[in-house]
Amino acid sequence: MSGLLHETICAIATPPGEGGVGIVRVSGEKAVDIATGLVVLRSGVPLGSSASHVLHHADLLDPTGSHRNAPLDEALVVVMRAPRSYTGEDVVELQCHGGAFILGTICDTLVRAGARLAEPGEFTKRAFLNGRLDLAQAEAVLDTIRAKTAGSLRIAQEQLRGALSREIGVVRETLIGLLAHVEAGIDFVEEDITFIQTAELAAGLTQACDAVGGLLAHGREGLILREGVTAAILGRPNVGKSSLLNALLKTDRAIVTPIPGTTRDVLEEVLNIRGIPVRLLDTAGIRETTDPVEQEGVKRSRAAQEQADLLLIVLDGSMPLTPEDRALLERVPPGMDQKRLLVVNKADLPGRLDPAALPPAGPDCAVSRISAKTGAGLDELRDRIRALLISPDIEARETVLVTHLRHHDALRRTLDALTAVCASVKARAAGELIAMDLRAAIDALGEITGAVSTDDILDRIFRDFCIGK
Repeated sequence: MSGLLHETICAIATPPGEGGVGIVRVSGEKAVDIATGLVVLRSGVPLGSSASHVLHHADLLDPTGSHRNAPLDEALVVVMRAPRSYTGEDVVELQCHGGAFILGTICDTLVRAGARLAEPGEFTKRAFLNGRLDLAQAEAVLDTIRAKTAGSLRIAQEQLRGALSREIGVVRETLIGLLAHVEAGIDFVEEDITFIQTAELAAGLTQACDAVGGLLAHGREGLILREGVTAAILGRPNVGKSSLLNALLKTDRAIVTPIPGTTRDVLEEVLNIRGIPVRLLDTAGIRETTDPVEQEGVKRSRAAQEQADLLLIVLDGSMPLTPEDRALLERVPPGMDQKRLLVVNKADLPGRLDPAALPPAGPDCAVSRISAKTGAGLDELRDRIRALLISPDIEARETVLVTHLRHHDALRRTLDALTAVCASVKARAAGELIAMDLRAAIDALGEITGAVSTDDILDRIFRDFCIGK
């Protein structure tokens, strides 16, 4: 990539399709020179002499086509000179009409003039390589684009502003300081000089372990807020599963009839429940049946149950538990990775379900009484869904959340290395062994921000970006 940094790149920065405005972005050492060939400012000032970070009204011409200087479009043009640009390089943005043909023609003209088409994520990759942002912040750019809720957007913006990077930086600097003392003791072992006391080393390690452990503690919740969860609505036929789906969506998405077995396939919808992106699966009623179509529906319901993070087990509150209800509850015992919410439906009818027959509530199981018909209890249901998935003190303590599996893996390796260091210190092991594990912890933390990175890591991160970002 280092050699490619000297190339000037261009790309359409707005989504495909027609729109009122489209943007073409050019970045690199020759961005201004290349754009000068097709940009004529209405002010008469050459583009290369124009003020940086100022919008200019311009005409776009094609100097390389069969009809020399044929007009392409009129545009607003801004030059952003290095290093005060997104990539840290000279950048020119052409804001023109948003037709696919116009934008494609402008890119073709720029390529003929000496630019090349950018690879996915290459603008952000250059921003990272030029020190405009670190790797965690680069990932937050994509998280911002893909945010589905206000909560996921807030977390992405915090990471983009460096909240996670600062936390990682503090711990990493602490460990680098400890390593410097340990290595000094190794280098001057014959001088009989103690560069750091065991108690001081242990205190620094404890502080680092607590910080890393704190980040890991809410790792699952961070992933939930960024990526969302899959929730399966389960239950025997005619308990109101499809009615619950419709009530949560506030639309008639699923067909509802008094006939058992109406739902034969899994219906899928995505919605925002208290800031959590939820992929909601409405399943066929689970029961023994000889109907081959319904049997396939039951099979798919059980497959949905296995893949779900949250199970909404719907029961009919207007009648006692049936053998089918009990069989379903037995198939979802407590202690599994999945969270369970027992939804006692039909609260608008006289209640006949004995609460003592339900499994006890706990950190992984809650009970909510609703009426999908009238909407009663739905707000409380949404609250209980969030409470099952997200610790209530996250917003209160403004916790920095880990939202990527890559970060979680690096933090886990950091904690493992620090645990090994603590054991070595306690056993009064050789300084070389302590230093080796300290370096492993420092390197693992460095992977998160990109202080330590490989081409493989960078390729995996930036390949998910769109072409113009």
